[in-house]
Amino acid sequence: MQGATRQGQKRILRLVKSTDGVTSEQKPMIDSEDYYKQVERYADQIRKTRNADEIIRILDMVLSETRGLRADDEVFAAQEQIKRAEQKIETLKDEIEQLRGLVQTDQMTGAFNRRGLDETFIREAARADRNAQSLGVVVIDLDNFKQINDSLGHQYGDSILINFVAVAKETLRPTDIVARFGGEEFVILLPDVAVEDALTIIQRLQNNLAKSLSIQIDNQSMPVTFSAGVALRSFGEHQNSVISRADKALYQAKRTGKNRAIPALA
Repeated sequence: MQGATRQGQKRILRLVKSTDGVTSEQKPMIDSEDYYKQVERYADQIRKTRNADEIIRILDMVLSETRGLRADDEVFAAQEQIKRAEQKIETLKDEIEQLRGLVQTDQMTGAFNRRGLDETFIREAARADRNAQSLGVVVIDLDNFKQINDSLGHQYGDSILINFVAVAKETLRPTDIVARFGGEEFVILLPDVAVEDALTIIQRLQNNLAKSLSIQIDNQSMPVTFSAGVALRSFGEHQNSVISRADKALYQAKRTGKNRAIPALA
């Protein structure tokens, strides 16, 4: 009779806190079906949000609960369901990586978009302050881009933007970041760089772009060029402030002949 009662009971999973030097505190027991439904709810929450921070928070909750699962004799037969839950979490991780890429990336060029730039700037600025390092911020605007669009069409203009990002990624250092700021304007982050070195990097990019891309307008071949303003972020300086300084230097470059990079005032 007692054995029949045990067979009729629902198999359960026991959740416990990890024991990092602290006495374990037992959480209430939940059955395996409820746990699996809970994982499904987490998956649904992830699919409904485009906020990367919220996605990471949800995933942390899933992983925390899964790591707290402990099998005993009563749940030995539920191991297959635990395995399914782990596979579901791996699927969620893949979804998060894909969604993070969509949220942070300009889909046409493959560069970071404004959201990606914002999140990357926060990370790089914190690293620069923590290590007492500089952070170069470059604002770039492709020269004569309206003329290119008007003469050759927007599809051709789009191909110029795509190729600019490709040349930038080939030219820049592995630690540098390129983001599309809007239209034909881009922002490049150069971690741990002196202003002279930043100017050298950008001038190299200008040369490589001119060699790689040229256009035919009015039966004349013209290299694709850009103007740039280069600023070094001060300790604790906000993103808007340093971009504004670089932007002012960019417009000075535009006014004084284009196809040049000018350092910003401190």
